[in-house]
Amino acid sequence: MINYHEVKAVDAEHGAEGVRVRWLITKEDGAEHFAMRLFEMASGGHTPLHSHEWEHEVFILDGHGHVILGDDERAFNAGDVIFIPGNLRHRFRNTGAQPVRFLCLIPYL
Repeated sequence: MINYHEVKAVDAEHGAEGVRVRWLITKEDGAEHFAMRLFEMASGGHTPLHSHEWEHEVFILDGHGHVILGDDERAFNAGDVIFIPGNLRHRFRNTGAQPVRFLCLIPYL
């Protein structure tokens, strides 16, 4: 067990702007099937518009913004849960003045 502040935040890559990620639970911790990540997105920050074959399970901890899911764009707020199926184009954007923080779980392939 550790506190999330003990996990180094690194800049997210591949076209993300104003986004840092902490890899909270990984294979190095003994997790064989899933990774848990904490994303921290500055005001105006966003992830790239992208898709991949694996699904995501997302829980918004703080802040609000918009998420693109396929051809739809929806608002999200703290407390929202978002499921992103594999191969669905998606992007998160912080439209508020405060940081957005969210947990994102992905499977190992």
